[in-house]
Amino acid sequence: MAKDKNFSAETLLAHGGEAPEPTTGAVVPPLHFSTTFARNAQYELMGEYIYGRYQNPTFDPVEKLAATLDKGAEAKLFASGMAGITAIFETVNAGEHIVAPTVMYHGAQDWLRYISRKRNIDLTLFDASDPEGLEKALRPGKTVIVWIESPVNPTWDVIDIAASAEAAHNAGAILAVDATVSTPITTQPISLGADLVFHSATKYLNGHSDVTAGIVVTREKNERWEEIKMIRKYVGGIQGPFEAWLLLRGMRTLSLRFERASENALKLARHFENHPKIEKVLYPGLESHPGHHIAKKQMTNGFGGMMSLLVKGDAAYAQQVATRATVFTPATSLGGVESLIEHRASVEGPHSVVPKNLIRLSVGIEDVQDLITDLEQALS
Repeated sequence: MAKDKNFSAETLLAHGGEAPEPTTGAVVPPLHFSTTFARNAQYELMGEYIYGRYQNPTFDPVEKLAATLDKGAEAKLFASGMAGITAIFETVNAGEHIVAPTVMYHGAQDWLRYISRKRNIDLTLFDASDPEGLEKALRPGKTVIVWIESPVNPTWDVIDIAASAEAAHNAGAILAVDATVSTPITTQPISLGADLVFHSATKYLNGHSDVTAGIVVTREKNERWEEIKMIRKYVGGIQGPFEAWLLLRGMRTLSLRFERASENALKLARHFENHPKIEKVLYPGLESHPGHHIAKKQMTNGFGGMMSLLVKGDAAYAQQVATRATVFTPATSLGGVESLIEHRASVEGPHSVVPKNLIRLSVGIEDVQDLITDLEQALS
């Protein structure tokens, strides 16, 4: 397929970005296991690669595809989502200020709390449900990174990315967006003003619960981006070539998986919205969701498969609902073809501000009636 960035995301994904491979014609991109690369008689590298900790040819189609989908200048692949997150925040110096939501992926927040204590970095957490929360948290001239998720995991509050970018830039900061849940199929944060986009590629991008990976995409190649790449190289947060190859294979069906998961989640949300044993359904695709109008504006191709239920009961009851499910698997993670259910507060630990009666659902691609029936029996 010709290298045309004007092709739709669905077409680019189906072809793995650049299939067939230009030198051999392989429809499936090749896998390169080599960790080192030879030099010629003049002791010059025979290609652009030198050592596996720096780059591997297997990474190239993944990174180019990610950058194209997110409309960025470049993307880099990491061994895990947390490897990508820590590389971004390693660029923050002592005395500088980070802003992030009170409710967010707990692993990232735990790391922010750690570096705040350890390295004299100021951290302010803001209420994403407050329209003025971000503005209040900013410190012009001192804030260097604003980190947001949209929708926010696991309450699925919706943060206006364009407004956040404007506020961050006015304060002299950059905006980094965790787009793990929304994916480039439905949201392109860089087009809305973001400077960095992060994906835990373990989740929707891979989609099969068999690869751990992270991807960071940049709007422009600048000093901070060069530092992020240097950190990846010297800290060693590099992906393995086989995992990169599996990731690309998973990405080729992203559009179909995301579409089906979005359809299933919306049907589930509507079914349980007024259920006698459910206090509230948290899903941005519902017209009753307080952030629906923002979600509709920036999520242009479905609202994803992530939702939460606030059950009418305590933490013990919520845990029982999760373990009584049979089609939904009680397990952590999200974005796979199989549906998962978990009592989120138990997973997040002592810092969690998530309601104790919240159950998080990662809705997969199964028959939606089977999913509805399963939740009905689990609740009863």
